Amino acid sequence: MAKQGQTLGFDAIGICAPDSIPHALDRLRDYLASGFHGEMAWLADRPERRADPRVMWSEVRSVIMLGVNYGPQSDPRHILGAKDRGAISVYAQGDDYHDVIKARLKQLARWLVATAGGEVKVFVDTAAVMEKPLAQAAGLGWQGKHSNLVSRELGSWLFLGAIFTTLELPRDAAERDHCGSCRACLDSCPTAAFPEPYRLDARRCISYLTIEHKGPIPHEFRQPIGNHIYGCDDCLAACPWNKFAQVGREAKLAARDALRAPSLGELVRLDDPSFRALFTKSPVKRIGRDRFIRNVLIAIGNSGDAELAREAERLLGDGSAVVRGAAVWALAQLLPGDQFAALKAARLGDEPDESVRAEWVGALPSPLVGEGGTDAVRAG
Repeated sequence: MAKQGQTLGFDAIGICAPDSIPHALDRLRDYLASGFHGEMAWLADRPERRADPRVMWSEVRSVIMLGVNYGPQSDPRHILGAKDRGAISVYAQGDDYHDVIKARLKQLARWLVATAGGEVKVFVDTAAVMEKPLAQAAGLGWQGKHSNLVSRELGSWLFLGAIFTTLELPRDAAERDHCGSCRACLDSCPTAAFPEPYRLDARRCISYLTIEHKGPIPHEFRQPIGNHIYGCDDCLAACPWNKFAQVGREAKLAARDALRAPSLGELVRLDDPSFRALFTKSPVKRIGRDRFIRNVLIAIGNSGDAELAREAERLLGDGSAVVRGAAVWALAQLLPGDQFAALKAARLGDEPDESVRAEWVGALPSPLVGEGGTDAVRAG
């Protein structure tokens, strides 16, 4: 099994019993009760089904967990200092991993049936399967204090997939926690999204805010977001176990040149067709052009580049309210107070959306923004 998995491009493989995560349901219910899942209502849909593979499929006898390494060539945090560029999470710079990995899971599942019989089902992230606890039970790694899987051999960069089978297969030993007293991942979070180790408040997480959150991004997180425009790798990249990480070997998952450090000035001009063209086969496409441009405008507001104010001003007439609202905030960061006040006087009366009107009314242009450019970014 392991040899066949490696041949198909899997970097880690382990097997556990379907009842190997007995505490998962209580932990999930506690998480949901805290409200930390935010708008991700699908997490609260039949939690018992998510926490026990046998509830999803009563015939399952073994769970095969597989991992594909997508380690980056360098520390992804380097781009955070390039304020005119957008930071896209490493996993989203190549082709959509769902498509790549699911095809290989199906190949391995067919080989298993042909070799040993039984029935199988395959899952990659989109089904109600708790991949990370199952992966720890199968020995692939452990859930670190940032709640993501960490491997002693590959660090934090693993895509996970699962094969459920009716076969009784030999189990692997579960991996134990190797975090010790380290707090690197927790302390690296720009938005303080970890109320305690091993516990993530998604409502404060940059990945959640830039991907799952549909409306205007709450004001308290806009400046800490910096130039993250899709996801965030800060806590993953901070893990010391990445000293053992390897560059991913799958070409389809490798970063495209156009997405390594894209220009904010170019991204903000994307309309829907050009957005879809740029992000063909990319997971970024699923959030849609409007939400993506919202994120880009937040990054522009944090850029300190007064030249980009013209792009934000152009989008005050955009058809999407969430885009117009983000444009208002960006302009409040970049324009001198008198110029912003003039725009407000010209635009506020014609704005039909209440949330965008609230952006105009509540914006506080920085008194430190001078005619020559932005000296500080403090507003709203």
